[in-house]
Amino acid sequence: MLLKDKWTVITGCNRGIGLETLKVFAREGSNIIACSRIAKKDFTEVCNEFSSKYSVEIKNVTFDLEDLQQTKDAVRAIKSACRRVDILINNAAIATGALFNMTKIDEINRVFKINYIAPIILSQGISRSMIRAKGGCIINISSNAGIYAESGMTAYGSSKAALIYVTKVMAKELAAYNIRVNAIAPGAVETEMLDQMEENARSNLTKFSMMKRPAKTIEVANTALYLASELAEFVTGQVISVDGGRN
Repeated sequence: MLLKDKWTVITGCNRGIGLETLKVFAREGSNIIACSRIAKKDFTEVCNEFSSKYSVEIKNVTFDLEDLQQTKDAVRAIKSACRRVDILINNAAIATGALFNMTKIDEINRVFKINYIAPIILSQGISRSMIRAKGGCIINISSNAGIYAESGMTAYGSSKAALIYVTKVMAKELAAYNIRVNAIAPGAVETEMLDQMEENARSNLTKFSMMKRPAKTIEVANTALYLASELAEFVTGQVISVDGGRN
C-alpha cells in the first residue's frame, strides 16, 4: 500500500473527484479526515463502509468554505481529530459561468472565497503542523480553465489560475521543510455536474482534448495518489494536466 498509516485531509469528498480520491486513498492505507459542507447520513455510511473494508480510520469534519471563520475553525477541528496531517488535498470548489460584462462582482468574491482563499487558510494552518513534523504534501485541485482562457470563465478560471500561482509560491517557500506542493489541472471530468449539462455544452468541454472524452474521476484520483506517494518524492511546484492532451 502506497499510503499506509498516513493521515490525509480531503475537502469536498462527498462526491465526484473528492469521493473517488477518498476511496483510492483509503484503499492505499491512508487514514482520512473527510471534509464536506453538510453532514449527510448516506455519506457517513459510505465513509464507514470504506473504513471497514480497508481497515483505516475515516473521520468527518463539516464546514462551509464560503464562511472563512468556519474554515479557520475547521483547521483546529482537523488538528484535534488526528495527531498529524501528512497530506492535504484542496479539492472542494464551485464552478460558475458568465460572460465578462455579465459577471457580478459579488459572484467573483464568492468564487474566490471558496476556490482560492479557503484553500490558502487550510494550507497555512496545516502546513504549520507539517513544518514542525519536517515533511508533508499539499495537492491543490485546479483546472485547465486556469491555464487556457475561455469565454464565460472570468470568475472560475481566474480563481483556478490564482490557485496555480500560489501552488508554485508555496512549493518554493515550503521546500526547505520537506513539504511538497503540486497542483492537478483536470479538463472536463465525468461528474454529476457534467451530466447535468446540455449535450452541446458537454461537447464544447471535450472538443479540445486529443482523446475526445472527459476524464474519469479515477484518473484524477490516481494522479493525486502518485503525487501524494513516495513515487513523487522529488516532484514539487508542478501543475499536472489531466485532460487527455490539449489540441
